[in-house]
Amino acid sequence: MLNWEPGTDCCHWRGITCGEGSNKRVTSIGFFSVPEDSDKYLSGTFSPLLSKVQNLESIYFQEPRNLTGPFPKFLFNLPKLSQVHIENSKLSGPLPINIGRLSHLKVLSLMGNRFSGPIPSSISNLTNLDELRLGNNLLSGPIPNGLRQLKVVYNVILEKNQLSGEIPNFWDSFSKLQYLLLSNNKFTGGIPTSFASLAPRIMYLELGNNQLSGKIPDFISNFKSLQTLDLSSNGFSGVLPKSFKSLTKITNLNLARNKLVDPFPDLAIERISYLDLSYNKFKLGDIPKWATSSEVLRSLKLAGCGIKMRLDDLKSLGNDIYNFVDFSDNEISGSPVNLVNNKGSLVGFWASRNQLKFNLSDLELPRSLKYLDLSKNQVFGSVPQSVVGLDKLNLSYNRLCGKIPASKFPAAAFEGNACLCGSPLPACRRQ
Repeated sequence: MLNWEPGTDCCHWRGITCGEGSNKRVTSIGFFSVPEDSDKYLSGTFSPLLSKVQNLESIYFQEPRNLTGPFPKFLFNLPKLSQVHIENSKLSGPLPINIGRLSHLKVLSLMGNRFSGPIPSSISNLTNLDELRLGNNLLSGPIPNGLRQLKVVYNVILEKNQLSGEIPNFWDSFSKLQYLLLSNNKFTGGIPTSFASLAPRIMYLELGNNQLSGKIPDFISNFKSLQTLDLSSNGFSGVLPKSFKSLTKITNLNLARNKLVDPFPDLAIERISYLDLSYNKFKLGDIPKWATSSEVLRSLKLAGCGIKMRLDDLKSLGNDIYNFVDFSDNEISGSPVNLVNNKGSLVGFWASRNQLKFNLSDLELPRSLKYLDLSKNQVFGSVPQSVVGLDKLNLSYNRLCGKIPASKFPAAAFEGNACLCGSPLPACRRQ
């Protein structure tokens, strides 16, 4: 394997760490980086001979990509093992029902594999865990009640699985929890009342893309350390608590695709980086100034937020380093030239179904731009040659004219413009 040559000092092998002193023993095996050549990805299965490395304390296989097989049973024979990181590979099958035998573990990270079935109840025996990271697998069923025994854990990542049922109401037993990521599952019910005890430590609370409902509780405003709050793509309803104004440290706020209504509170967030309020029942009227003035703004998504304004009046956003802007489905008029031209970090700009009226030729597309949607507006002029560098484009149902530059885009990207012609639309008539 790599530079592992028989007859050489294994403590000098790549990925091997040995203890100090004269009586050296292998204490860690670790492979972290992704090889440039895919043929050099680690592949195959774990050898049971690894159980003979009795002083092994940590295992890091964080980008092996092609390791296969079930949960490696040799781990149960390593009495000093405290950290397991086997991530982003193809291990599959159920987690062993006796996983609780690994009671010395401080970190169990199996993210990005294909493990399926329930989380074993014996996980309650892993009482020394600081981190439980099982995200991006195929795990199903409810969160086991035994999880409440992990009282010193500060990082719980169960996102991107198929977990279901209500989120259990036992979080008052967690004294150190800072990261709770449960997004992209099938959880139902409301936000548990015991979440209130996570204040003020919790920093990342991610519940997006589930089937949760009810009102957003006022106690979230006590999460003074909160940096990321993701409640998107659920069924939350009602008014956002006014006390949210106290959440001044948030950098990532995602409330998109719920049923939240006005009035939207006047927030005092100073350094928002990612904001998404899209597709609720808000009638904001204008873009919040605390968002447009942020010097670290990267993504601003306010689709379907009842915004009525002239885009020309918005000279810029923050310090011009933003990557994504989505103003779709509003009543915005004017021109986006100030927001697009010479913005070297802009990757995506979406403003479909508005009242934009400007000459498309005035738009100077930055090389960084990959996604542009201006469909169903009143955009006029011709299609510039610069659109050929985009990955996705939609200019349909505007007032554009002239010949379309040769590109890879389908007819749907240009339809609804009465005097556009040329492939993929019908050929232009010869004068």
